[in-house]
Amino acid sequence: MLVTNRMPTGDGGAVATLRDRTELELLGRELDSTHGLLDALRAQDHEHANRLHTLLGLLELGMHDEAVEFVVEVADTHRSSAEQIAEQVRDPLLAALLVGKAAIAAERGVALRISAATGLPDRVVDPRDLVTVLGNLIDNALDAAAAHRTADSFVEVELRTEEDTTAVLRVSDTGPGVPPEARDLIFTEGWSTKERPVHRGRGLGLALVRRLAERYGGIARVTARAGGGAVFTVVLPEALVAQDVQGTGRPTASDQPMELVAARETR
Repeated sequence: MLVTNRMPTGDGGAVATLRDRTELELLGRELDSTHGLLDALRAQDHEHANRLHTLLGLLELGMHDEAVEFVVEVADTHRSSAEQIAEQVRDPLLAALLVGKAAIAAERGVALRISAATGLPDRVVDPRDLVTVLGNLIDNALDAAAAHRTADSFVEVELRTEEDTTAVLRVSDTGPGVPPEARDLIFTEGWSTKERPVHRGRGLGLALVRRLAERYGGIARVTARAGGGAVFTVVLPEALVAQDVQGTGRPTASDQPMELVAARETR
């Protein structure tokens, strides 16, 4: 990534300066990923603490059989949820991101669902780019859904392929939606409907999403969701390696969206 500026000189000429910001951009993305990991670990710590308190209570009440049943059920449910994600999202980094975001969603009282149409093979050219895009879209959707939380608040994620090498990422939420006049501004760096925090700026995540989409020759857009809320769609051409003999990675799960276990257990 090059940044250029041009300054005129007194004799009618100009001096152009080029600066390489590739490493700075990568460092910024790694920092965002680290923040996301810390949030996920904090949420999971809170979730595990609640379960340990429940287990402790069962043991103190002498309900040993119920305690064993509780531990087995939690372990089996988590394993089943992780396996379902792995079946639909073959890339390990993206699958791990979804598991981590589920814990954050659960802590905020929002269900995180995986669409039945999801099917992404393990042929991603650069998983870090898709992690950046998907992580920012989910964070934005969680903010919207949590701010207007109801008993049925949710965020739904869909990852699929088109024309073999194109990845399509779609994240919908039950928040207030985005007004038509703001649907292009929302991808502008520094623009945000949220109050600006003291320690860091706002309006960077979606700007980065559009920048990455354009780098792939794709698009990032937001539309209205039927029933209220917003739908963010990012199309990334050539994000997948062309398949040779392997399958398309289409979903084999049921035709209903899967709600990640962390959100269901907490509610």
